[in-house]
Amino acid sequence: MIKIAIIGAGSVGFARNTVKDLLTVPELKDNLEIALMDINEHNLDMVYTLCKRDMEHNNCKSKITKTLDRALAISDADYVLCFVRVGGLEAFETDISIPLKYGVDQCVGDTLCVGGIMYGQRTINVIMGICEDIRNYAKEDCILISHSNPNAMVTWAANVYGGVPTIGLCHGVQHGASQIEDALGIPKGELDYICAGINHQTWYIQLLHKGVDVSGKLLEAMKAHKDFSWQEKVRIDMLEKFGYYSTESNGHLSEYVSWYRKRPEDIEKWIATDNWIHGETGGYLRVCKESRNWFEYEYPKWIEEAPFEYDLEKRTLEHTGRIIESLETGRIYRGHFNVMNDGYITNLMPMCCVEVPGYVDGNGLNIPVVGDLPDACAAVCSQSVWVQKLSVQAAVLGDIEYLRQAALMDPLTAAVCDTNEVCQMIDEMLIAQEEWLPQYADAIKGAKERMAKGNLIPTKEGYKGAVRIKEKTIEEIEKSGGEIK
Repeated sequence: MIKIAIIGAGSVGFARNTVKDLLTVPELKDNLEIALMDINEHNLDMVYTLCKRDMEHNNCKSKITKTLDRALAISDADYVLCFVRVGGLEAFETDISIPLKYGVDQCVGDTLCVGGIMYGQRTINVIMGICEDIRNYAKEDCILISHSNPNAMVTWAANVYGGVPTIGLCHGVQHGASQIEDALGIPKGELDYICAGINHQTWYIQLLHKGVDVSGKLLEAMKAHKDFSWQEKVRIDMLEKFGYYSTESNGHLSEYVSWYRKRPEDIEKWIATDNWIHGETGGYLRVCKESRNWFEYEYPKWIEEAPFEYDLEKRTLEHTGRIIESLETGRIYRGHFNVMNDGYITNLMPMCCVEVPGYVDGNGLNIPVVGDLPDACAAVCSQSVWVQKLSVQAAVLGDIEYLRQAALMDPLTAAVCDTNEVCQMIDEMLIAQEEWLPQYADAIKGAKERMAKGNLIPTKEGYKGAVRIKEKTIEEIEKSGGEIK
């Protein structure tokens, strides 16, 4: 039996779909031991019940268990999958609300900017514990596969400081490629592309259709598209100014650079409000809260609905199931993965975390050399890489100086705040997230003393952001047919 531990399995969508993706593979269907682990017993029970029912319906002989004990879940594991969101929505709320007081208006706040930096501080502290458990209890050659954000920071920390071979995974590249096919009128699956950079700032540096370069057609196609022309204004502007299309959504990309969210009166012209992913203030937080409430409400009905059918043709776009399939069966899989930069992108920092094409088979993960990114793309990524490096060091060491420096170097934060505002904001963030940041105990004590002295820099108390959409009630979601966007 091949043992797979899923840490953070209370993440219902990710965990259940991952189990489905794995068990659709004929060679794995009856040969897995899946250990679900979460600190939230209620969520864990719900996911376990759904997965167990799916497996029974599909006549799987694989074994599934649940536990609150992380070490037990990881014991003898061949693979550990990580879906943790440390601090949950309570901490996420502060990632958005406190920076807003200082004028830092984020759409997502899970990768860069102050929200992403603080998310990294919480998550990396837990990842270090997971890595320790892997070293102590898992199989000697166990691989950690992380979906947790901020993906690049987490993958960097686990590989360099955790001492565990780690692959970071994200679905942004697949989704962006599908969008390019749509814009250019290329049938699904026929676009041959190379995408390279860092997670959430990856660039489509080669676009071929049947051997013909189609990259020169993309800008006009995006501008002419009935939806993308108004939903993806930031990405189109970046394509026009920098020459290459970026993987991430309009909302994601808008907060990673300094130009689109620096003035409240300008934000609305760059975003669309039909879907959170196009840039609304705190959009992802709103959707996460609505989804959590809706799942709790709908769960009894889900139990009555038909179980998942395990069908290879219905697998998700996520890489995890295909990676494990390739490693265990030898079938070749090509994807884009987050790995340490061992000479793969030659004009980015050595041994930072990069997102690049790779191949998986029975011999392991193999990454070809991409070479230099286009200079402008490398310049954008390089600024973010330094924020990531400082953030990772801060999280591992519990060092407030590194933490402040990471925030000071962040493009959007620097466009909005001066140095003293950034330092005060970090003090506020540390105090608000104290329960999830044990490595900062001494720094938090100092932050409390500074905040207690008074004479603080004035902030916009209660400011909701430039484009904030009200969270829907259960009744409102029900009227929309359960649609959350």
